[in-house]
Amino acid sequence: MIVFLIKRLSNAALVMLAVALMAFMIFRFAGDPVELMVNEQTTQEQRQELRERLGLDQPVLMQFARFVGNAVQGDFGISYRNQESVMSLIAERFPATFELVILATILSLVVGVPLGVITAIYRGRWFSEAVQFASIIGVSLPSFVIGILLILGFSVSLGWLPAFGRGEVVRFGWWSTGLLTHSGRLALILPTVALSFYQITLVMRLVRAEMLETLRSDFVKFARARGVPAWRIHYRHALRNCLMPVVTMTAMNIGALIAFALVTETVFQWPGMGLLFIQAITFVDIPVMAAYLVIVSFIFVTLNTLVDITYALIDPRLRDATT
Repeated sequence: MIVFLIKRLSNAALVMLAVALMAFMIFRFAGDPVELMVNEQTTQEQRQELRERLGLDQPVLMQFARFVGNAVQGDFGISYRNQESVMSLIAERFPATFELVILATILSLVVGVPLGVITAIYRGRWFSEAVQFASIIGVSLPSFVIGILLILGFSVSLGWLPAFGRGEVVRFGWWSTGLLTHSGRLALILPTVALSFYQITLVMRLVRAEMLETLRSDFVKFARARGVPAWRIHYRHALRNCLMPVVTMTAMNIGALIAFALVTETVFQWPGMGLLFIQAITFVDIPVMAAYLVIVSFIFVTLNTLVDITYALIDPRLRDATT
């Protein structure tokens, strides 16, 4: 097990080193940082002084080593646009994205798992086929289209829910949440539904496929032959065997939701990391772009590594096969 852990952690470190190289290349080839930070009145001597202070006069390898060392400490420099620490900007925006992603994940499980079970148990019924057809639409529609339709329906036409913003938030130090205020809870509804729509269809289809496979297994046939009630077979035996891949997919998709929430955040003007990244691209704010790339990749790698370790703890054959 120790060898397995060392290999997985080494792989994670190599992936993060590759991501750091990609982020560093953004600094190198997306424009001269000095020219992006100064104005037209800055003299050549001041430009050279700033270049030396940023370490841009050093060899490339030294610059990369310095970048990695600073990134490990959470230092990604100063935002060109806001003239603030990049990490302070991300720390301010991260709670909004994290809150949105967690609620979307919970909603996808609460809705997707029961729908998957129902469509598997009542396979061939009209309502099962209707849900299946709706799931195809959910997979096909882009999230920004779903967001716009939700705004048109519930904000513009009905006026029930706010179309943009986060509402009133409560702060606990650097963390902020809208769950403790009425306007904050209302503002969460539409972006949460828009972000979770695709995940709901994925969870539902995965649960349905796993349930159909499990219901055809020998132990289910034996339970039916013994006279075990149908509800117990469906919800205590079959469903429990279906949840492992669902939990795995959900854990791995949290990173994907954080990465791709930028579309939903842009549509609803949600003040999270995704909107910050879009603004960074618009204004060529390279430190923010690089920090976003590294942080989202770190979340991806961490979740994938934890899933691998969890699998190895559950099934020893997996770690034996890789050592």
